[in-house]
Amino acid sequence: MDVLQLQKQFSDYKASLYDDGFLDEQFTELQKLRDENNPDFVVEVVSLFFEDSERLVNELTKALEQQSIDFKRVDAHVHQWKGSSSSIGAQRVQKVCIAFRNYCEEQNVEGCLNCLQLVKHEYSLVKTKLETMFQLEQQILNAGGSIPGE
Repeated sequence: MDVLQLQKQFSDYKASLYDDGFLDEQFTELQKLRDENNPDFVVEVVSLFFEDSERLVNELTKALEQQSIDFKRVDAHVHQWKGSSSSIGAQRVQKVCIAFRNYCEEQNVEGCLNCLQLVKHEYSLVKTKLETMFQLEQQILNAGGSIPGE
């Protein structure tokens, strides 16, 4: 595939991530911070989000399996995930975290368990989509092209 085709594929794919609500303008702002001195900035920040999310999934799963659930602790984890997802523009993860926090406030076990499954699903989707986008970026760069929009 030539560079122009890759660039078009990349542009269309990236637009779909916004159109489908996976990303919001915060991701655009994050990309603006990337420059020639730190070309991997976005990948590094998103990788930290992935690591943090994996840890939070494990923490939330453990916390919600307890006989006596510490809803303040669960809420603290969800609040952290909401913040990190917001900072990279992972809009759908952030929205589920907002609902999750409401269930924590109500101490609604079933609501929390449902939100945990939903947020894990949304996280998995956005992770796969971002990894695909980064792979497309790398293919463009390897082919000698530049990333559209930068």
